[in-house]
Amino acid sequence: MSWFTEARFGLFIHWGIYAAAARHEWVKSRERLTDAQYQRYFDHFDPDLYDPARWADEAAGAGMRYVVVTTKHHDGFCLWDSDLTDYKATRTPHGRDLLAPLVEAFRERGLRIGLYHSLLDWHHPDFPVDLHHPQRDDQEFKAATAGRDVAKYADYLHGQVEELLTRYGRIDSMWFDFSYPGRGFGAKGREAWRSEELLALVRRLQPQILVNNRLDLGTGDFTTPEQVMPTAGTVGAGGLPWESCQTLNGSWGYDRDNLDWKSAGLLVRMLVENVARGGNMLLNVGPNARGEFEPRAVERLRAIGSWMRLHSRAVHGAGPAEGLVPPPDCRYTRRGDRLYLHLFTWPMRHVHLAGLRGRVEYAQFLHDASEVRFHEPADEPGHHYLAVPQDHLTLQLPVQRPDAAVPVVELFLTH
Repeated sequence: MSWFTEARFGLFIHWGIYAAAARHEWVKSRERLTDAQYQRYFDHFDPDLYDPARWADEAAGAGMRYVVVTTKHHDGFCLWDSDLTDYKATRTPHGRDLLAPLVEAFRERGLRIGLYHSLLDWHHPDFPVDLHHPQRDDQEFKAATAGRDVAKYADYLHGQVEELLTRYGRIDSMWFDFSYPGRGFGAKGREAWRSEELLALVRRLQPQILVNNRLDLGTGDFTTPEQVMPTAGTVGAGGLPWESCQTLNGSWGYDRDNLDWKSAGLLVRMLVENVARGGNMLLNVGPNARGEFEPRAVERLRAIGSWMRLHSRAVHGAGPAEGLVPPPDCRYTRRGDRLYLHLFTWPMRHVHLAGLRGRVEYAQFLHDASEVRFHEPADEPGHHYLAVPQDHLTLQLPVQRPDAAVPVVELFLTH
């Protein structure tokens, strides 16, 4: 797990023909679209501006260390040239494998490669009409498809996973989505698609790979809370590492009319919060149907990157500062003998750090390595008016806030 917990920050990419609808990746299910209605997105999918090297540049520039890309989402469309279906990128007007150049581009920039693969498939003729299927309310369709054989679908699922794990070199993580026991199958999902056998296949083909916790087997190599910020200590404490999966605007796939965009400052604070609680952040971008990150996404990635260029050592390889409680509106991260104080709000001149008396040998702002002076209660009795407890250390900050989304003070701890 060392690379995963060192990385702390990754890029999630949700991309497929649903980008042409521009109404979220669940559009087929939400709008109860039939295969015939959904076919128009397949027939007109031609991402002529697709340049995965630019995507990789944006990710690397933002300080991300790994990528997870949707090889196949619930609609069943495949980004790669699978031998097992014609419902794939090479059969669209684009006519080319979209996954291979992406893996190559991100790998060239030193990012680890993760493959998302849905256990669901609303296009496959033997996938059951479950509680999420677009035709779940169509009684005539359900009657006509009652004889679907989920065992045949499981064979297809396993075959596609084998393709993914044998054609693209070393894969660092396998991100399955999602099992839901006993809901819509009459048998548990893990039995329907033979999760234990599937996991064994993955381990055999890529022994070093990390696998997430969504095969309904009660465990995994890491857990994946989605659109939530786990409470410190409740996820992964003494157990599995975790990554919080987050969106830029509440949508995973490209959603043209969703204007609920998070600010860059909020995204930086979210990243810090994850690291301070001991986890990673997997931040999603949904490219559009021409194959580009839209300007609002690029703007935010670059703003995060501007902060990360100066503050990455408070993130990469860092984690919680066990046993230390930060001041209000601040967060701690720690990497070895360096303690990082992230100032979410700017105090007036002084900030008091509990439990650090006698434990700090030097302090500086991380963005420019300028000294931050400090004192301890017994050192300067003239400051008794501050009424600081004896175990505290007091930083003396300038009145003017540094020009950073989150200013960070780097504290060098005594050995």
